[in-house]
Amino acid sequence: MTADVWLPIPPDTIEGLPEGPAYRHWDGEETYPADPADCAFYVVPYMKPSGIGVRPLPEMRSVQVVQTLSAGIDHVEPGLRHLPAGVRLCNARGVHEASTAELTLALILASLRGIPDFVRAQDRGEWLGGGFRPALADRTVLIVGYGSIGAAIEDRLVPFEVAPVVRVARSARTTERGPVHPLTELPALLPRADVVVLATPLTEATRGLADAEFLARMKDGALLVNVARGPVVDTKALLAELESGRLTAALDVTDPEPLPPGHPLWHAPGIVVSPHAGGPTSAFLPRAERLLVDQLNRFVNREPLRNVILTTGA
Repeated sequence: MTADVWLPIPPDTIEGLPEGPAYRHWDGEETYPADPADCAFYVVPYMKPSGIGVRPLPEMRSVQVVQTLSAGIDHVEPGLRHLPAGVRLCNARGVHEASTAELTLALILASLRGIPDFVRAQDRGEWLGGGFRPALADRTVLIVGYGSIGAAIEDRLVPFEVAPVVRVARSARTTERGPVHPLTELPALLPRADVVVLATPLTEATRGLADAEFLARMKDGALLVNVARGPVVDTKALLAELESGRLTAALDVTDPEPLPPGHPLWHAPGIVVSPHAGGPTSAFLPRAERLLVDQLNRFVNREPLRNVILTTGA
């Protein structure tokens, strides 16, 4: 095999890449490392501004695989119309579960236990004692989007002695831990939850899922945690609930994103905001490299690829 493989990680730092392809390093720079028309396997640069990762796609006339290093594929979908039929789009299932689940627990605990208030008080040199705060123990947690990340979140919730976790996905199924409810049952499940975690992909079905009606069904004092994508939540509707004091929120993703200076979400009551920090941790690179080595060995040996989300023209 002499076709090009474009990698956003320097190929000479990745152990175990198969021999055969010509490896090109491209991480979103203005200049391409080679002719995009010769690229057969394209790994999309990770965590780049909108539009950079799809820029070479119209010229990739020989590409067979597009591999993301993110769990979501919404940032790549606008460029798929330029690709020939038969191109396989693969996501990074297995790379981000641990990091995203860790941050989810951090956001829940920080919000419930008032950690941001403590940090601000520390900056003022003030001992902010007195009063009781909510615990995670005995709380009912609803996970909307029960894929591999949702399951990893539940793995980390269990030791905190939460009340039974309620799981929701696109369609019903049964897991070792219990039933997964379909999205159609979500309106009836929302009033039961003390914490609602959004971990669903961004699709046409989930865009604006957490709208005014969704939020109104949440119980008074409930916490909304979004580690999915910003547009899954209706920002205006969420602001109304926060400003009334009825709900609290912890957001790793926002709409718009990045959240601009002066946006009302920054100063809304009862909110914790992290800057889309779920995936980029020290756990990312070794897991990403293992995925790429496995996928490229499969590609070279003409074995079935992992994590195929869709095939163009299918």
